[in-house]
Amino acid sequence: MNRKSYLNFDFIILSAVICLVTISVSFIYSSGINADGVNTSNEYLKQLIWGCTGLILMMAVIFIDYKFLYDFSVYIYIFCNILLLITVLFGNKVNGARSWLGFMGFGIQPSEFAKIGTIIFLSAFCAKNKKEIRSLSVFIKALGIIALPMMLILAQPDMGTTLVFIPIFLATLLIAGAKARYLFFIAAGGFLTMVLTVIPVWTGYIMKQESYLLNILMNTAVLFNIFIAGIIIAALAGTGWLIYKKNYYYWLCYGSVIFSGSIFCSIAVRKVIKVYQIMRLVVFLDPSVDPKGAGWNIIQSITAIGSGGFWGKGFLQGTQSHYQYLPQQSNDFIFSIIAEESGFLGCMVVFLCFFIILMRGLMIACASKDSFGTYMASGIIAMVFFHFMINIGMAMGIMPITGIPLLFLSYGGSSLWTSMIAVGILINIYYRRYGFKI
Repeated sequence: MNRKSYLNFDFIILSAVICLVTISVSFIYSSGINADGVNTSNEYLKQLIWGCTGLILMMAVIFIDYKFLYDFSVYIYIFCNILLLITVLFGNKVNGARSWLGFMGFGIQPSEFAKIGTIIFLSAFCAKNKKEIRSLSVFIKALGIIALPMMLILAQPDMGTTLVFIPIFLATLLIAGAKARYLFFIAAGGFLTMVLTVIPVWTGYIMKQESYLLNILMNTAVLFNIFIAGIIIAALAGTGWLIYKKNYYYWLCYGSVIFSGSIFCSIAVRKVIKVYQIMRLVVFLDPSVDPKGAGWNIIQSITAIGSGGFWGKGFLQGTQSHYQYLPQQSNDFIFSIIAEESGFLGCMVVFLCFFIILMRGLMIACASKDSFGTYMASGIIAMVFFHFMINIGMAMGIMPITGIPLLFLSYGGSSLWTSMIAVGILINIYYRRYGFKI
């Protein structure tokens, strides 16, 4: 590289990533130490290897002009979805979900890479159709792009990873200029679907009493009839709007479709996901309903974070992790270990690194010389922010447990590689913001 190359390279975001990966390896090592001070796991070595190879992948992505991603976006997307289909049919089952593909002792989680593949193809689609992006037909096609991987991942079933695609879609389409009412339709429909899905378990564990309205919402046959009624109302209202062009017909159709669509999706989701996955949402509302089961994770995580105080107990001095009170402590609850051993100050270092990545990502999205780069950066920012918000909120008990890892920090090669490829794309966009070629 010449001097101009170095000036164009974003060393700030790269430094934040390296800092997070270093923290990851250190505290994954700590999570493997038992109460006797003996290391019982080699996960930190695997994470170190994945971190080093992830840096290589990141550099490879940086040195390839991202216009290559634009030209081959459809093939990348198709390949990712083929892997997801193979995973659903023949994947290895881990923790009740068929989410992994194994090759001679080496496993990958295709759903992680599908996030990047979908971001690339969705961004390319929006760039190709930016003049018609406000039309309903283009919006529906864009929705179909994320619907396919979401359905394949939900079939595994992996509810947490499925949810990640929603903020990716909303952020990309928002920046692309889609109509706000279309985006609200997806956001409102997703929220209502989640509520209707949780109601049956929520009623039994928290309310513990009969309710006529809730009994109706728990009955699949009744819900299906309500769904049919909603479709009929939407069709009549839509016909009225086409004939009379009155706004109230339009909004009646709009609301009916949201409601009936949410009912249909909630019925479908109940058939696919497991009870323990719904219980994760229930214990978020009240962890005490299952303190030794699903609520145990949140209770122990909050205890670990609270015991860290301002300075922390010191590296390798945590009790919650070393006595194995924290489940999935090197993965879903890695932040709890960091908070217990390094305290508020250590948490602030993690927050600062993510803040740098997100802020630099926003700057890169604004500085991109083409819409494709802007849309990709927006989707990546949404992905990183959603993971950060949900995982740390989950560890602190202010978000439901969804099994979403904390990018760059949680144990796992697929997640780490995906994160570093994503950052590689961001740096790639920044590097070529003035059209400079390596």
